[in-house]
Amino acid sequence: MPRVTGHEAIKAFSRLGFSVVRISSSHHVMKKAGHRYALSVPVHGSRPVATGTLRSLIQDAGLTIEEFTALL
Repeated sequence: MPRVTGHEAIKAFSRLGFSVVRISSSHHVMKKAGHRYALSVPVHGSRPVATGTLRSLIQDAGLTIEEFTALL
């Protein structure tokens, strides 16, 4: 599992067509037209996203860990 910050995860999901629709406190909510789920990416400065949270975000985006790593 890669260790990435919230900003790095947002850049990777943006490459798939997700875009930030709102910022709620320290979470950036991303949506993609025609996609079932909204992704709520935590952004806490330079701290990496927790492993379980990142795994859930990757699954909700419909990716495998290898596909996500290739987007980084």
